[in-house]
Amino acid sequence: MTGVLSYKDAGVDIEKADALVARIREKVKSTYGENVVSGVGGFACLYRIAENKLLAAGTDGVGTKLKIAQALDKHDTIGIDLVAMCVNDILCTGALPLFFMDYLATGKLDLRVSEDIITGIAGACRDSGAALIGGETAEMPGMYAEGEYDLAGFAVGEVAEDRVIDGRKIAAGDALVGLASSGFHANGFSLVRKIADMDDRDILAACLVPTRLYVPQIRTLLEAAHEDIGGMAHITGGGLLNIARMNGDFAYHIDNMPQPEEMPDVFRTVLRGTQIPRGELYRSFNMGIGFVIATPDPEKLAGILTAAGETPRIIGRVESAAGAEAGRVFLDGEPL
Repeated sequence: MTGVLSYKDAGVDIEKADALVARIREKVKSTYGENVVSGVGGFACLYRIAENKLLAAGTDGVGTKLKIAQALDKHDTIGIDLVAMCVNDILCTGALPLFFMDYLATGKLDLRVSEDIITGIAGACRDSGAALIGGETAEMPGMYAEGEYDLAGFAVGEVAEDRVIDGRKIAAGDALVGLASSGFHANGFSLVRKIADMDDRDILAACLVPTRLYVPQIRTLLEAAHEDIGGMAHITGGGLLNIARMNGDFAYHIDNMPQPEEMPDVFRTVLRGTQIPRGELYRSFNMGIGFVIATPDPEKLAGILTAAGETPRIIGRVESAAGAEAGRVFLDGEPL
């Protein structure tokens, strides 16, 4: 589709969302008590419940990927996205999931569709080691058109305070180890829907491949090499810019992302022929890498991950930074 060159052109303004966070930050902090360890701005929030015991909490939705599930009348995988978007975030703190809750809102309850959604949620919870402990279904006539629904999820995990991964151990020279994505995951779909052929059911089905759950791989790393993990980033909205959220005191240089032939086929199918600038692609989509780990010992981590069936990729490195370069991500030498 011509004329669509950025996520903002598709109707999503990431800068405005960041501005909102900045404007509400102090109002949010005014609610904190002494047990809040970290709040707004991170991948997940941390709350102290006992000596050396923290809860990690995260919430997310599936976004306009729901439109594709609704267009195909296929609802059994969208719940996997919902769980993955939440539990992958709390993993970034070093926490492992304990339980999950869902919220399903629709104009008129469809038992078949709702059961399919919950089937996906329950399966992803089992794969994550999380109990689907409860949820809410809201039927709101007049709020949603026929066949439409929205989803939100809430994940809670646990981590010992002395095993929190918060980016403080990151140092210049650390390697950035990436784990492959399965496709667009559950972000960027406002842009995907503008540039993809929405009449091609094969393309839509490829787009519906669910977000990867990284719990098994990260659980293995935390058990075998916790001391070698400096920071972790879930690559969602904002693309590779998420990497800088690990620690804003450094610059992150990416120079070994997957080439087009190494990415899931859906990237080539959807993005072929588009005029979206390269930098915009990497600010909007994961481009084949869904999770990143900063480590001083990439060989050790790569060995553990490979033995666990993963195909890790060293995508770049951490570098010292000062002034305007601090907290920036560079792709092949150019700032994103």
